[in-house]
Amino acid sequence: MALEAGNRGVRMRSMRWVATAFVVLQAWGGHAGAQVEQVGAGTLWLAPKGKDKPPPAAPLRTEALQRQAAPTSQWYSTLIFNPKPDPIYAQPLTFRTTPAGFEMALPVKQVVPTERQDVEIHYPHRDALVFAPAAFEPGAARLAKVSDWAIDIEMARGEDRLLATVAHGSPYAYFQLSRGDVRVTLPAPGERVADADPRVLVLRVGGRRYALFGPTGVRWESASPTQWLGRLPAGSGYFSAAGLPDDKPETLALLARHAYAFVQDTRVAWRYDRAAAKVESTFTATARVMEGADHGPLLGLYPHHWHDNASVAGRLGPAYDTVRGPLKLLAAPSFKVERSWGGFVPHWPRLPDGPRLAEFNDHFKRDLRRRRDLIPARENGDDWRVSVYWQGKGLTRVTQLAAIAEQQGDPDARDQLLRVARDRMEWWFGGQGKRSYFHLDKRLGTVVAYPDEFFSVEQMNDHHFHYGYWIRAAAEIALRDPAWAAPERWGGMVDKLVADIATAERGRADFPYLRNFDAYEGHSWAVGIGGAGEYGGLGNNQESSSEAVNAWAALVLWGEVTGRSALRDLGIYLMTTEVEAINHYWFDLHRIVFAPEYKNVETSMVFGGKYAHNTWWTDEPRQIHGINLLPIAAFSTYLGKDPAFIRRNLDAMKVESEAYVKRGRFPPNPPPADVWQDIFAKYLALADPAAALAQWNPRGSVEDGDTPSHTLHWMLSLAAMGTPDFSVRADTPLYQVFRKPDGSRTYLAFNAGQAPITVKFTDGRELVVAPGALGRAP
Repeated sequence: MALEAGNRGVRMRSMRWVATAFVVLQAWGGHAGAQVEQVGAGTLWLAPKGKDKPPPAAPLRTEALQRQAAPTSQWYSTLIFNPKPDPIYAQPLTFRTTPAGFEMALPVKQVVPTERQDVEIHYPHRDALVFAPAAFEPGAARLAKVSDWAIDIEMARGEDRLLATVAHGSPYAYFQLSRGDVRVTLPAPGERVADADPRVLVLRVGGRRYALFGPTGVRWESASPTQWLGRLPAGSGYFSAAGLPDDKPETLALLARHAYAFVQDTRVAWRYDRAAAKVESTFTATARVMEGADHGPLLGLYPHHWHDNASVAGRLGPAYDTVRGPLKLLAAPSFKVERSWGGFVPHWPRLPDGPRLAEFNDHFKRDLRRRRDLIPARENGDDWRVSVYWQGKGLTRVTQLAAIAEQQGDPDARDQLLRVARDRMEWWFGGQGKRSYFHLDKRLGTVVAYPDEFFSVEQMNDHHFHYGYWIRAAAEIALRDPAWAAPERWGGMVDKLVADIATAERGRADFPYLRNFDAYEGHSWAVGIGGAGEYGGLGNNQESSSEAVNAWAALVLWGEVTGRSALRDLGIYLMTTEVEAINHYWFDLHRIVFAPEYKNVETSMVFGGKYAHNTWWTDEPRQIHGINLLPIAAFSTYLGKDPAFIRRNLDAMKVESEAYVKRGRFPPNPPPADVWQDIFAKYLALADPAAALAQWNPRGSVEDGDTPSHTLHWMLSLAAMGTPDFSVRADTPLYQVFRKPDGSRTYLAFNAGQAPITVKFTDGRELVVAPGALGRAP
C-alpha cells in the first residue's frame, strides 16, 4: 500500500524459470548458521533476522490444503487465519462460520452518512439464517477445497461433518451432512410461503425471501417461530439454500430447477488472441446432480461479465441488487467474456522540437544530478522509506528517466541512471542488509520483504502493489541489459517476486494461484488475511486499483522482454480484466453500479460489502482521488478511456477540496495544498494536454514515484501525439495509438524480439519495427 511523504499512516493495500540452488551458509551479522537459499546471484533468507516477525500461520485448513501454499489475499482468506472469521462476501449472498453453525444472509443496501458530508454504500452481513446439524455439534471451520471462484468449508467433529460449498455469483449455498437432520435458525419469526413441491421450504423473514431445497423424502417441520428442522432421509444428507431476488413464482421455479446441481469445481481459462488484440475468458462450473434431471448450475453474472457481452444477451434471468450492481442469473454451466487488449508501450518516443523543449532539458539535467537521491537511501537512520514499497517507487523514478534519456539520444545519462537502479536492486537481492532483505517462508508459501510496512508481512498485505514496482523496474533494465536478467544472475530473484503474486498453476506447494487476483470479481484484493474484524466486518478490500494495474503491466513487460509468452499473456489477461473491473466498480463509467444515493464521481475503496470515497490514511480529497491514478506511466493510458469522466473527476475533486478546507479538520502534519499536482496534470493530459500544461506547476508538489522531467515529458508527448485512441488495435502486444483533434494519428509499437516485425493495425496502417526498438508512424 502507499502513502506519500508527509502523510505516513496505515493503509491496507508462474512460472518456474528460476535457477535455484539451496545452500547452508555461515551467515553474517549475528545470524551464524542461518539458512539461506541462493537464487542466481541473489539470496533469500529462510528465517526472519533478529526480532523480525514471520508471516502469520494459516492453520485453519484441512490436511490436504495444508500441503498447498496458503491462499492469502482472497475473498475468503479470513477463514484460514481467524478462528472467529469475518463474514465472507460471495455475492449475492454472505456467509459466516460460528460455533452455532453456518450463517447465510441476503444483504440489503444501507446508506451510511459520513463526516466527509457524503455517504458510503454498505451491504453488510446481517440477520442471517443459521444452518447446523441437529445430531452433533459442528466443529471449528476449516477451508477444505478451493477452485477459481468456489470454496468448500468443513465443520467437522470426529467422524461427523458439515460441509458447505459457496461460490461467487451463486444464489445457493450447498450443504452436505454426514448424518442426521438439519436445524435452521431464523433471525426473526418467519412466515412459510406455500409451495407445491414438498422438498421446498420457502420462508419470508424480515422482508427477505429464502428457499431451502431438500432431497426427496425430506420433511420440513416448524419447531418454533424462529426455528425449522429438516428431517433428511437416510443416505440423503444434502440440501441447498438460496436467497431469492424477488417474489415471482417463475423466479422460485427457476431456482428450484437448478437447486440440485451442486457446484464441485470452477475454472477460468483465458486466451490472448494476438491477431485480433482480444482477450477471451471462459468461465466454467462443474456440478454434481444430487437427484433428478441434470439442468446444470445457475450462475450469477456481475456487470463486468454481462455488460456489452453479446454472447449472453437475451439469456439472462432475474437480477439481484448487490454492492457490485445488478447480478444477473444465467442458466448455463459456462459463459465467455471477450474484451479488447488496449496495449501500451514501455516508453514514449523522443520529444519533437518545440518552445518547451529547453525547459524539459533543464528539468532533466536537475533530475539527473540528483539521480542517487531519487531512491530513498538504504537503511538510512530513521528514514521510514527504507521499505520495499518506497524503494520500488524510487526505482520507477530512475528507470523512467533512463528510458527518457535513451529516447532523447543521451546514452551516457541512460547508463548512469540504470547503474543506480541496478546497484540498488542488487544490494536488496543480495540479502546483506541488516534491516532490508527478502525472506522465503516455505510454511505459508510466500516471499516477504523487511522492514515490514503496511503490514505486508504481519498481515500479508499489498504484495502486488509492492512487487509490481520492482518487476517493472527489472523489465526496464532487462530491455537494455538482457544478461542482467538471466536466471543465473538477477532474473531468478525477479521471478520469485513474480511467482509470489502471479503463479498461474493451481495447487502448488510453493506459491498460491494468483495470490491477489479474484478471477470472478475481476479485480485484486489487498489484505492478505482477508479482514480481521478491524475493517468493520465488510470483507476484504482494495484501495489503489492503479497500483494493481501497475503490477500486471509489469508482468506483460517482464514476460515479453525475457521471451516468455505465457507470462506475457497472463499479464495481458490480468491487466485487461482488472481495468474492466475498475471501470465498473471504482469509476462506474457505464452508470450501472453506484447507488442513486451515492453522489461521488468515483469510489476509492472497494470492499466485499461496501464502497467508499476515502483512504486508509486521510480524508483529504486530492489523495482520495489520486490513489486510484498513481503511478502514471506509459501503461496508464487506460485511464483515458473516457475523457469526459476525467473532467468530471477533476471537477469533483476541486469542489471537495474547497469543502475540505472549509471544514478545517487538518492532520498535525498536513500535506502541501497542491499535493500530487503532477499526477493530476498527467491525468488531465489524457483528455486535454494543453490544459494540463497550463495547469502544471514546475515548482509544485511531486509525487514520490515521479519526477518533474517525466511529468513534463508525458504532457509534451500527448500534446504532440494526441490522446489515446482505443478504436484502433494492433496484432502485437506492445502498441499504442494516439489521435489529435484534427483526426491525425500517431502509431507506436515496441519490438522486444531479435528480428524485425511488421505490425498491422486494424485501420490498415502497417509499421516495421526493428529489434529492441520503439517504432513510430508517422
